[in-house]
Amino acid sequence: MSAQKLPAPMARPALVAEDPQIAALVEAEEARQREKIRLIPSENYVSRAVLEATGTVLTNKYSEGYAGKRYYEGQQIIDQVETIAIDRAKSLFGVDHANVQPYSGSPANLAVYLAFLNPGDKVMGMALPSGGHLTHGWGVSATGKWFTPVRYGVRAETGRVDMDEVREIALAERPKLIFCGGTAIPRTIDFEAFASIAAEIDAVLVADIAHIAGLVAGGAHPTPVGHAAVISTTTHKTLRGPRGAMLMSTEEHAAALDKAVFPGLQGGPHNHTTAAIAVALREAAAPEFKDYAAKIVSNAATLAGALTERGFDLVSGGTDNHLILIDLTNKGIAGKPMAKALDRAGLVVNYNTVPDDPRKPFDPSGIRIGTPAVTTRGMGTAEMTAIAGWFDRVVTAANSGDEADLDQIGKEVKELTAGFPVPA
Repeated sequence: MSAQKLPAPMARPALVAEDPQIAALVEAEEARQREKIRLIPSENYVSRAVLEATGTVLTNKYSEGYAGKRYYEGQQIIDQVETIAIDRAKSLFGVDHANVQPYSGSPANLAVYLAFLNPGDKVMGMALPSGGHLTHGWGVSATGKWFTPVRYGVRAETGRVDMDEVREIALAERPKLIFCGGTAIPRTIDFEAFASIAAEIDAVLVADIAHIAGLVAGGAHPTPVGHAAVISTTTHKTLRGPRGAMLMSTEEHAAALDKAVFPGLQGGPHNHTTAAIAVALREAAAPEFKDYAAKIVSNAATLAGALTERGFDLVSGGTDNHLILIDLTNKGIAGKPMAKALDRAGLVVNYNTVPDDPRKPFDPSGIRIGTPAVTTRGMGTAEMTAIAGWFDRVVTAANSGDEADLDQIGKEVKELTAGFPVPA
C-alpha cells in the first residue's frame, strides 16, 4: 500500500446531493485523519481497495447461515465471497478453521463463551487495569457478570506477566477457559507457556490477538497457532482491514464456534465487510506486508527509546510490538489532560490506566500509543524522534498552560503530515 502512488480522493456526489451535512462531516474527518498524527494503537488506515469493498452493493444482501447452508435464496455470489475470505484466513494464519462473520471483537469473544461455558463457569483473563480486555471477564462487561472471573495481572516491578503466578492462580481456581492477550500489552505474549498451563487443568486456551494479528501474519510476533485451540481477532488494527472480526480454531472446535456465532448470537453477516476482510487478507499475504509488520515494531522501538531519553516512564520499560504504555505520574500530569493537550497539538492518543493505577479509569495516570497508522503513512526513524520531542514539549506546555505552543506544535505536525499522504 504505497503512499507515493495514490489516486485522487474518492468522490461522493450522491452523498453531497442527498445529505450535505453528513458529507461535510465525512470530509472533515478525512481532513482530521490527514492532518494529524494518529497514534492510537487500535487505529490504522485501510487501502483504497478495502475501502471500496466496504462500500459495495453487498450491503444489500441478507445471508443468514453459512455457505451452502443459508436461510435465504440468492446466495450464489455471497457464498463465493465468504468462502474466499475463509480460505484466505486459513492460509494466512495456518489454521484448520475460520469464521469471518462476527461483527466485531467483543461479539467474537462472546461467541467463545457461548461455545464453551455455561453461566457461572469460571473464566480466567488479564485484569483490565493490567492491560486485559473488557470481554475477558471484567466486572462491567457481561462476561464478568454472567461468568465467574478469575484474573491475573503483571508484576509491579517489571510490568510483565509472571507465568509462575498465572499457573498458581489457574491451579487454585481451575477455570474452564483462559484468555491470553489484551488491549494494552506492550510485550510478547508467551503462547506456549499459557498453553502448558491450560493443558495442565484441562482448560480451553483462547488467544485474543486483536491488536497483534497483523504482526502475527507478518511474522513480527510469534503465532498462537499450535498452542491455542481458539484464536479471536479483529480485522482492523495491525491487520489493516475493515472493522470486523474472525474466530479461528482447530477442527475440533469448529462446529461449536460456528453455532455460537450463528444462530447463537447474531443473524445475517455484513457481506460488504466480509468482502473487505477478504481483500485485507489478500494484502496481508503479500511479501511487502512482512516489511510493513517489521517496520511497525522497529518504529515502536525507536519511539519508545526516544521517549525514554526524554524521561517518560514506559510500563515494562519499553515495547516488543506496536504498542507503548506510558505512566505520566513522574511528569506531573494525568492521562486525560495529556491526551487532550496532545490532540490539540495534532497528536492523537488515548488516555489509559496503567498497572496498579491509583486513579479512576476515566481519569487515569497513563496514555496508550502505537505505530500502525504512522507506519502505514510511511513514517520512520526521523518522524518517531520528532514525535517524542513534541510529546516532551506538550507536557511542558500543558503543565504551564502555554496554549500558544500547543497550537504551534499543531502547525508543525500539519507540515510534517503533508509529506506523508494518506492511503485511500
